Amino acid sequence: MGYDRLGSERGGSSRREILQNSQSNEATSSSRRKSTVKVLVIIAAVLIVTAAISVGVLVGVRGRGSGDRITAKPSQAMARTCGKTLYPSLCLSSLLDFPGALSATDGDLVHISVNVTLQRVGKALYTVTDYNNLQMSTIVRSAYDDCLELLEDSMDLLDRSLSSILSGDAGANAQDVMTWLSAALTNQDTCTEGFSDANGPVKDQVTQRLKDLSELVSNSLAIFAATNGGDDFSGVPIQHRRKLLDHRDAVLASTDDDFPKWLSESDRKLLSTPVTPIHADIIVAKDGTGTVKTITEAIKKVPEHSTRRIVIYIKAGTYDEANLKVGKKKTNVMIVGDGKGKTVISGGRSVAEQFTTFHTASFAATGTGFIAKDITFQNTAGPSKHQAVALRIGADHGVIYNCQIIGYQDTLYVHSQRQFYRECDIYGTVDFIFGNAAVVLQKCNIYAQKPMSNQKNTITAQNRKDPNQNTGISIHASNILATSDLEASKGSIPTFLGRPWKMYSRTVYMLCNMGDHIHPRGWLEWSGNFALSTLYYGEYMNTGPGAGLAGRVKWPGYRVIKLETEANKFTVSQFIYGSAWLPSTGVAFLSGLSR
Repeated sequence: MGYDRLGSERGGSSRREILQNSQSNEATSSSRRKSTVKVLVIIAAVLIVTAAISVGVLVGVRGRGSGDRITAKPSQAMARTCGKTLYPSLCLSSLLDFPGALSATDGDLVHISVNVTLQRVGKALYTVTDYNNLQMSTIVRSAYDDCLELLEDSMDLLDRSLSSILSGDAGANAQDVMTWLSAALTNQDTCTEGFSDANGPVKDQVTQRLKDLSELVSNSLAIFAATNGGDDFSGVPIQHRRKLLDHRDAVLASTDDDFPKWLSESDRKLLSTPVTPIHADIIVAKDGTGTVKTITEAIKKVPEHSTRRIVIYIKAGTYDEANLKVGKKKTNVMIVGDGKGKTVISGGRSVAEQFTTFHTASFAATGTGFIAKDITFQNTAGPSKHQAVALRIGADHGVIYNCQIIGYQDTLYVHSQRQFYRECDIYGTVDFIFGNAAVVLQKCNIYAQKPMSNQKNTITAQNRKDPNQNTGISIHASNILATSDLEASKGSIPTFLGRPWKMYSRTVYMLCNMGDHIHPRGWLEWSGNFALSTLYYGEYMNTGPGAGLAGRVKWPGYRVIKLETEANKFTVSQFIYGSAWLPSTGVAFLSGLSR
């Protein structure tokens, strides 16, 4: 996370030194050339598709002459459309640059705005790859590699959004498109923020290439939301004309009818029963009794874009393999261990070693449909190394079940898209559940640990930066606890439920049991009055000595939720729309407000 997240939470320690030109690249020149070729091939393919889509979009839309751009004035449809955005001037100028937009209808401008954004992101990615072989310090290389990954991911998200809109199914799939556009915006923010600790020509060039991209994605999101999603400026989730489930209905087990049509009978059995009696596709065992000895080898064996579940069984042991990742092409992957504390995925990277926070994750997954079960993820960097992620998830429809996630600052990075955590134990100190996914943590044990001297514990740091993003952190029916070392000194070390990393930060606690280590104010400012009137922090029917409301903050954006209809907006069935996809995972979940 960015510079302002360090400050006093680092006990006044100085910025880490920028080593712009003093360190060699992490990767060899050969590997960089391969990476460049790979990215360029991807870009070429996507741009061809984009060009084809552009032609299709403009069928029936009257073009304008080459001289019209100079004197053209926005059409009434453009003025109406751009009036719904946060950046109307940029919206108008970007649409005027698109052939035929002057004659487009309000409906056409929805997909034209996404098309314009997709092309701009593609162009940025294409030009940014030119810097791949330049000499960079560790921190610059880390930020640069993050941006390549995030820009490529954003192109995929925008392309999927555009395809859905052009297919005519955008209304039915509104939540999908909202999720993808929200994630693309988060990607741009993460990319830019990664360079906050860097200086030099590479940062300057990349920053210039990224100019206006976040604003363009924001405009596309606003235009689509206004047309298909409703108004989210009130601070509560967008409603998508879904039938509301009664809060008394608890879905504790799935049936065959709950599974998606494409899921085979064998996959249904695999997901709903213990893995060990069932054949796994790949078995990882350090002693050589499995298919492979390392998780790295196992991930390489996973086919790309799999439409069936690929199960990797990881036998007991500690696996420290330098920041593992299930990439976005590795879809429908399930990793299963022998249990918490038995199968351990470990790493020790931190920002103190000149890595971006995004780059420190011991394990990361971005492939759609990722599931992890019965595993411990940990980052061993320790509190003195500051930001050090144990687990980062950016996978849509990601599920983490019965796992431990252990670290100090920035333990769990719920980066983007829709995620569900069930019966997990999460340990940390500063901002240890953070990110901008639409995420529900249910029946979890959340442990605050003893931080460094002069630090305060903050459980969440949610970074929703745009009022149209359908994101937030919902903590439901969970236990908010203190570890034994914190218990001994909790009187002098305050623990807060969260603080607002970005302007529209959104976090709720519902039906949770809170220990007495929680400060009576409940929530902590980020910096002065920043975001206090635009955030949405809510509490609903929590219990325990830390749940008292008398001393809570009086911020405009804080609310004690009193209506079930409002609380229901943050349940699995409505906030992450789990009734449609969670049953297929085989993980039990509460659809409504029941404990």
